[in-house]
Amino acid sequence: MNIVYLNGEFLSIEDAKVPVMDRGFLFGDGVYEVIPVYSRRPFRLGQHLQRLQASLDGIGLANPKTQQEWTQIIYRMIEQADYADQSLYLQITRGVDSRRNHAFPAVVRPTIFMMGEDLSTSSPEQREQGVAAVTAADIRWLRCDLKTTSLLANCLLRQMSVAAGCIETVLLRDGFLSEGSASNIFVVNDGMLLAPIKNHLMLPGITYDVVLELAAQHGLRSEVRDVREEEVRSADELWLTSSTREVLPIVTLDGKSIGKGVPGPVFANMYAWYQEFKATVMRAG
Repeated sequence: MNIVYLNGEFLSIEDAKVPVMDRGFLFGDGVYEVIPVYSRRPFRLGQHLQRLQASLDGIGLANPKTQQEWTQIIYRMIEQADYADQSLYLQITRGVDSRRNHAFPAVVRPTIFMMGEDLSTSSPEQREQGVAAVTAADIRWLRCDLKTTSLLANCLLRQMSVAAGCIETVLLRDGFLSEGSASNIFVVNDGMLLAPIKNHLMLPGITYDVVLELAAQHGLRSEVRDVREEEVRSADELWLTSSTREVLPIVTLDGKSIGKGVPGPVFANMYAWYQEFKATVMRAG
């Protein structure tokens, strides 16, 4: 039986109910986090809770739990699952109001929901052969650094790649790279790893941080700066990163080959470093 957490209770997902007047349902008025769990150990839980706090601050919603309380609930949630490697989803909405009103209610109890799913990473074929992606103009709002539940624009952009038989949509805004519809994007040119700046136009990914840390640790040159569209299209290598996909090579973009059209040597190094890091650090807690 799939157990979830809802407003202080652990119960079956079939029994979990949210009122229709919840502002998350009516307005997408809420935030969320996705925490990867390896061998029943949440990876960088402190950083995920910090990002959750930043999202709550950004929408003017008080955190309903202390860090210690979150930690206790999350570990109890992890224990409920049958699988050791999990993707833990945590969502907080502003709560249930008595009427539909755009203005925030003066007093309302936030709705807290949490569920775990089996952590499914990219397939060996995707890593060995690479994947295809398309580009699109970044049509989202100007607070992409907040991890909010209002994801319709991301869904529309992601669906563009699905319709094209691709794995991801690479987003461009005013001639510069922002991120993917559900990932961060890295560029490799002339042996240099390029990453967009963490700002209000992209989500600050935890895996993004790991990739840059591994690059520094192993002597791979990197720059965090504005990445021009032409640098993306002429890249020697192009990667997407996320907690579930880890690091994945993009070998075609809008039907044109990236580099030689196969996963590159810098990716091979980064993937090996990442797997070593996962085995020695992520699984160690």
